[in-house]
Amino acid sequence: MVNVNEKAPDFTEDAFVNGEIKKISLPDYKGKWIVLFFYPADFTFVCPTELGELADNYEKFKEFGAEIISVSTDTVYVHKAWHDDSPTIKKIKFPMLADPAQRVTKAYWTLIEEEGVSLRATYIIDPDGVIKAFEFHDNSIGRSAKELIRKLEAAKYVREHGDNACPASWEPGKEVLKPGLDLVGKI
Repeated sequence: MVNVNEKAPDFTEDAFVNGEIKKISLPDYKGKWIVLFFYPADFTFVCPTELGELADNYEKFKEFGAEIISVSTDTVYVHKAWHDDSPTIKKIKFPMLADPAQRVTKAYWTLIEEEGVSLRATYIIDPDGVIKAFEFHDNSIGRSAKELIRKLEAAKYVREHGDNACPASWEPGKEVLKPGLDLVGKI
């Protein structure tokens, strides 16, 4: 199993990106924050609500120096067909990684073997390729882009201010903690 503060497993796979099919690798994004966003399958019910919300907030993620990479076990051709068919998915500008051989879903422990699809899982990876946060959901529970942005902001803050910590529900402008001391103030 992969864990927090460990190197994220590398991959090189096909992706559907801005109307094109191309190979992408995790090392291609070195120096950027990465939100690796696993979902079960294209042409489903909850998935387009999540991916649409990510697409609507993509510029905000980019402001934080982050790239989103969505991942399912579908092929790039299924990603393209879904993109061509759905107004919601047509908004997506981030890479939609194809993992039909299930190498990436196995490396990140998201694969449901009996079904051949991924659990809903999200990994936040820092610019050095180290996992800083991850979460797994039952496939019937959608995730929140707003909460994901908050977690990304907190991870970025801690990286830039290593002697501080972010308390529960921390958001920029709220007080932070200095381990072993009281609140150190607002940023």
